Amino acid sequence: MTSETSARLLGFESVTQNKPIELRPNASESDIQAVIRAAYRQVFGNDHIMSAERLISAESLLRQGHVRVCDFVRTLALSELYKTKFFYSTSNVRFIELNFKHLLGRAPYDESEITEHVNLYIQQGYEAEISSYLDSAEYQSNFGEQIVPYYRGFATQRGQKTVGFGRMFQLYRGTASSDRARVNHRKGTLTSELARNTATPVRTATMGKELQGVTGGDREQLYRVRVSQSASGRRPQVRLGVQEYLVSYEQLSPTLQRLNKRGCSIVNVSPA
Repeated sequence: MTSETSARLLGFESVTQNKPIELRPNASESDIQAVIRAAYRQVFGNDHIMSAERLISAESLLRQGHVRVCDFVRTLALSELYKTKFFYSTSNVRFIELNFKHLLGRAPYDESEITEHVNLYIQQGYEAEISSYLDSAEYQSNFGEQIVPYYRGFATQRGQKTVGFGRMFQLYRGTASSDRARVNHRKGTLTSELARNTATPVRTATMGKELQGVTGGDREQLYRVRVSQSASGRRPQVRLGVQEYLVSYEQLSPTLQRLNKRGCSIVNVSPA
């Protein structure tokens, strides 16, 4: 498992700190609501769910104790809402990548896993594809009947391949993002990586540096941001060459966003 500093720097600190959410006997209404919220967030990849879209009947059955958490998760994944968000508008490979992430809490390890599930969907259909994750020994050993699935790819666990960390990081881009928010979200993220059986270096979301050797991340650390102004094409522009800014860790992300909006090209970001 990565260090706390690296987890914070890479943007998944909140994931490593959260405890699994389980529906226990005699749960209070607030406990049940926490389970329902966690299930929606996990299964729908942190995508916003409007009140009118929620599966009220399934929530009621869970609240009354007629179904288990795994049954509720299955209902969400088999719903028309899930199909609309992640099936109809995406490639088969992307759909399967997200099924691994949403239902098993990890990324696919190799191309053979993708191929297996593509064939399963083609031969047996959508429901069989979804059920294959929930009925698997892997799901039962990690989540059982009453634990909401969660992202397991950032922690070392028995039976989990180390390449899963890098694969998971390609699929997970922070708690502020959703699986439909990224550019080209309809295409498979891991297609080339799985086909070549390679692992992409893990890089920080803000600085683009690889995890290995990174010593920054301290919130009191200052960073030097070097930028160049690109021509907009709308008016004559005097080039001032490369400019530098010194910013704190807390202001790093807002500064990069502001510079990008102004049309600046980020040349380099490094600890000051």
